[in-house]
Amino acid sequence: MKKYDIIIAGAGASGVFMSYELTKLNPDASILMIDKGAPLEERACPISLGKTKTCVKCPICHIMNGYGGAGTLSDGKYNITTKFGGDLHTYVGVDEATSLMEYVDQVLCEMGGAEAKLYSTGSSELKTTALRCNLNLLDAKVRHLGTDRNRKILQRICEYTEQKIEMKFKTNIVDVEKLADGGFEVTIEGGEKYACEDLVLAMGRSGSKFISTLCDKLGIEHISNRVDIGVRVELPAVIFKHITDDVYESKIVYKTDKTNDLVRTFCMNPYGEVVAENTNGIVTVNGHSYSDPSLHTENTNFALLVSNNFTEPFRDSNEYGESIARLSNMLGGGVLLQRFGDLVKGRRSSERRMAKCFTRPTLKATPGDLALVIPKRQLDSIIEMIYALDKIAPGTANEDTLLYGVEVKFYNSKVEVDEHLETKVKGLYALGDGSGVTHSLSQASACGVHVARILAEKYGKKN
Repeated sequence: MKKYDIIIAGAGASGVFMSYELTKLNPDASILMIDKGAPLEERACPISLGKTKTCVKCPICHIMNGYGGAGTLSDGKYNITTKFGGDLHTYVGVDEATSLMEYVDQVLCEMGGAEAKLYSTGSSELKTTALRCNLNLLDAKVRHLGTDRNRKILQRICEYTEQKIEMKFKTNIVDVEKLADGGFEVTIEGGEKYACEDLVLAMGRSGSKFISTLCDKLGIEHISNRVDIGVRVELPAVIFKHITDDVYESKIVYKTDKTNDLVRTFCMNPYGEVVAENTNGIVTVNGHSYSDPSLHTENTNFALLVSNNFTEPFRDSNEYGESIARLSNMLGGGVLLQRFGDLVKGRRSSERRMAKCFTRPTLKATPGDLALVIPKRQLDSIIEMIYALDKIAPGTANEDTLLYGVEVKFYNSKVEVDEHLETKVKGLYALGDGSGVTHSLSQASACGVHVARILAEKYGKKN
């Protein structure tokens, strides 16, 4: 059984930036990074390759897994803020969390991201306009790399870290044992085992079930009580142009009059495309956008999400979200699509109605009725939010605005960790989206840097 000093389980944002920082600091440690997905050069969705028009549920989804994690084929949007995107600041402090995210931005710029504009909502007139309509624009700086540029940057980081970090892809971890004399034994699919002194869980959203099972096994507290349910909105880019040209990513929160539920915009993609994702066999939607103008579409898309927080005795919020997504998959064979006008009139969208639609969808989806899938409370909140957004972006509530369903944001069980992101099991760290501590590229990456510095100090630098 081969032994390493450090094993990083997961090659997502936190794993990538941990490997970068460990390479830079060059500690006297042997390091292995394992991921169940493919290396970067092999990551391509069959839809993008033109082999199929709809999700075929690949055993390992290239959009969700592989080097760079779910952020690789996303639109490469890094938000520098502690207002949303995770709770790293509650562990390391606001100043340190901000400093770590700014360092991540510096690395991205050094690796080829400097040409990407850094937007800010700080001095935007949009904040005042939004407040007048009972909408709250959250403060943030955001650097949009674009899917194309983001991939090139990750390739450079990978090439840099290969000199220090051993990487194994298409390798699925199935079990972890705590060794009596210290350290851990990691078993991969097929039975091969590896040992390590320090184990870092950086598996991202797709590893949520494994991490929860492992926490139960090792007696580590974890809480799962939140999931966000919503839709992906697609409309002509000109409707939001005055907003996206100014701040690019507008995180807008609305408190509904009817239920006081919070609805927010998420992952805005100007001139982008809607894509399907396969999370543990369940097809949901997301959005991408590119820096290359030749790849731009005529539409902008963004998510509208309703936060759902549960109390005792219910604990499995992710199962709730998965059940709704499964229902959508059952009715539509994957993703459902509905015109906003059809939704408010209480009728399903059909192929005939879609043929008359002025907004051309960027994802092949099944016309249907989202009211048969999304619970009434969440759907009413989404409709109310669309009318609120129509006040600052007239045209949002047009009949031909498209709604794709469902979009679900799963929040991994929040694992109990200390300020070093170490669990009560010595040597076992949980970071990034897989820990529930973060749910954004910037904060997940910052987690990786934070733990890398801690472990580099432990092992000391090579001469």
